[in-house]
Amino acid sequence: MTIHKATKKDAGTLAALAAKLWPGHEQAALAEDFAALADSENAACFLAYEQERAVGFAQCQLRHDYVEGTKTSPVGYLEGIFVEAAWRRKGCAGRLLAACEAWARERGCAEFASDCELDNAESLRFHLRAGFAEANRIICFRKDL
Repeated sequence: MTIHKATKKDAGTLAALAAKLWPGHEQAALAEDFAALADSENAACFLAYEQERAVGFAQCQLRHDYVEGTKTSPVGYLEGIFVEAAWRRKGCAGRLLAACEAWARERGCAEFASDCELDNAESLRFHLRAGFAEANRIICFRKDL
């Protein structure tokens, strides 16, 4: 398995994987978003390949706003990570995360953060196994005006 930093030409591949992580999003819109991220100095995406097949991705960014539980700025932030079911529990997600963390360190970050939905037990287990410490739990509210 190899990990590659994604470029603009990888936007479609990223979008196909991301649509599985975020099924409520249109794949074409995701491809546009990933193409734009490729030009950003504040974001990076990484792809995991098994031979010629993309089997996972991770998206990370620098966050300059407050990040729950952190003390420094900017903070590297794992915006999303996905690995195809057949390649899970084989170290793929850990290698993608390591690439994101290295990218953030290269940009001067001393902290790295992430989040998951309260009911996403699989993601919670991944984060805890990867060395993250839970910072807080919140419930967000909204209402129409």
